[in-house]
Amino acid sequence: MIEYYARRATEYEKVYAKPERQADLQVLRDKCRSLFAGRDVLEISCGTAYWTECFVSTANSILATDINPETLDVARSKTLDAAKVEFATADSLALPDLRRDFDAGFAGFWWSHVPLEKLHAFLTGFHARLKPGALVAFIDNRFVEGSSTPVHRRDGAGNTYQIRRLADGSSHEVLKNFPTPEELRMTLDPFSGKLEITELEYFWMAVHQLG
Repeated sequence: MIEYYARRATEYEKVYAKPERQADLQVLRDKCRSLFAGRDVLEISCGTAYWTECFVSTANSILATDINPETLDVARSKTLDAAKVEFATADSLALPDLRRDFDAGFAGFWWSHVPLEKLHAFLTGFHARLKPGALVAFIDNRFVEGSSTPVHRRDGAGNTYQIRRLADGSSHEVLKNFPTPEELRMTLDPFSGKLEITELEYFWMAVHQLG
């Protein structure tokens, strides 16, 4: 997974150019700008900072982390307000003590790459880096026949995988899960004081407040 996204860094954002997804993406961008207005945000697995760029205008501050130096190089090349945005290398499955007070957390298109057997531990670690009562948002894909890459296989734990091909001709097996609203609710309810799940045609968004 790490190698795949490192090699994909320069073509990372092409997926956001699919014409049929533009209306959904505009809804999500607007929601993020509204949700994070005036907040200090911890964004994990930020990739090339596509979503960072979407809500930097309204957020108070953003610490955006990723495990890949290659994607962070692309992120840092963008013209973002340096007084608001800081980038750092970090493993989203083992976040260090960041020694900052965050009243919001965000992960765009990361949930689907977390093995089901590690999901609870990931959420526990992520939420531990946020203040009590913080607002947390996750965005990810819904599986849509004809638009999504087909599922290649399912493992014994229930994780699903796709075969992804890059512009350099290489093929990669990538873990990609597609949770139902019921599965999202069951997973997040133990952490939430309030939970709202939005299903669009191509994406879902889960927003909750830490209990």
